[in-house]
Amino acid sequence: MSKLAEIRLFYETKVNKILPHPIFDSRDLAKVKSDIYLYRVLEHSQNNVQQAADMLYNIMEWRKTNNVNDISEANVDLDILKDGLYFTRGRDIDSCLLFIMNSKAYIKNQRDLEALKKVFIYWLERLEREEGGKKVTLFFDMDGCGINNMNLNLFSYMINVLKCYYPNFINYIIIFQMPWILSAGFRIVKEMLPAPAIERLRIINKDKLNDLIAPEQALVSWGGKDNYKFEFVPEHRDIGPVIVEDDDNYSLGEMLRLKPPKVLLFETIGHKISSQLMITNMEEGIIAFKIRTTAPERYTVRPNQGILPKHISKSIDIIVLPGFDLGSVEKDRFLILSVNVPKLDMPQTELRQIWKSAGSSIDEYRLTCAVKQQNMNVKNVETNSLIEINRSLDNEYKRIQNNLNSFNKYQILIMIIMSVSIFINIIIWMNIGKKCTIQ
Repeated sequence: MSKLAEIRLFYETKVNKILPHPIFDSRDLAKVKSDIYLYRVLEHSQNNVQQAADMLYNIMEWRKTNNVNDISEANVDLDILKDGLYFTRGRDIDSCLLFIMNSKAYIKNQRDLEALKKVFIYWLERLEREEGGKKVTLFFDMDGCGINNMNLNLFSYMINVLKCYYPNFINYIIIFQMPWILSAGFRIVKEMLPAPAIERLRIINKDKLNDLIAPEQALVSWGGKDNYKFEFVPEHRDIGPVIVEDDDNYSLGEMLRLKPPKVLLFETIGHKISSQLMITNMEEGIIAFKIRTTAPERYTVRPNQGILPKHISKSIDIIVLPGFDLGSVEKDRFLILSVNVPKLDMPQTELRQIWKSAGSSIDEYRLTCAVKQQNMNVKNVETNSLIEINRSLDNEYKRIQNNLNSFNKYQILIMIIMSVSIFINIIIWMNIGKKCTIQ
């Protein structure tokens, strides 16, 4: 029995033991059925199946008790949203979105604590939807803060929610420009963090920010190049039909199923040019994978290698580095390699040896790159714009042509005047010469 099946079994056993049976939100049952979500829970629980099952139960219970699925802009404090206490902007070196707490926007006792907690959950749920469950980096902007900008109860709540109810969701926790007067308070918060989170905790100043966030992704106030000014933008909830991609490209016997199967589609979103690849282990055993490209200087691929349990999927982010444009990707190619391995926790030395000796047992998958086409409306707008541009160019050409014709006329007139002037000067010079000879 796989570990994911064990988690479901332990979870269902716990549910059935409790009388009356707990009734969870039906909208959350998809999480129990999702291998991707259960794998997040398992990783968060450090590969302990029983702890993962307990965490899954606690998540279901907490979400139902707090009506998490019903939290939206319609029932949270809009003033808090518009104050910019929480917002998102930029990405870290691992391409994880920055979830920023602007601590200066909080002043003690001016906002209801429960309202602040609800807004925090709103943002977590929104990020889960917008980022598809990918990790985010929690960024505490403490620059210029004092005691009145810190609430230990709020910080404790935030840490506890992330620790208990949002599995494997945080990449880094960055404390930026923390004043020394608040150091004691953050030591208390640090003690609440589990060991894996402490490993991802970074307390930094402006001179070390580039180690975690590129200047192009950092706000000007942090010493970066992004001059973004906060303005709350409501979430766009796409409730249209979901298009399921055809899996006919997968053949029995292949280790991996790829989505997309043949062509990586790149598009520009905000300041980032990227594509996403989903790989699924179709084997009954464990596999290792790695990703290569014909242009490694052009891309960041995260992760570019890893190990997958059976029937587990992994999302791969492929990001074009700054300095390269969207049109540059079309000539590039990607190669995905996979091989069977005996266990999940393999030392790198053993894994390298397996890759080296695997030979023909390695599966290879080749993908080309393309630019994602926009919808027809955009194309029509672009076409109309081009027509207008052409008209303007034609008019400008005619205007320049008329000016040139006028210039040619003026040029001829000037030449005539100059010729007459030269002729008159010659006559004057000859007359002066005659007078000098007579004398």
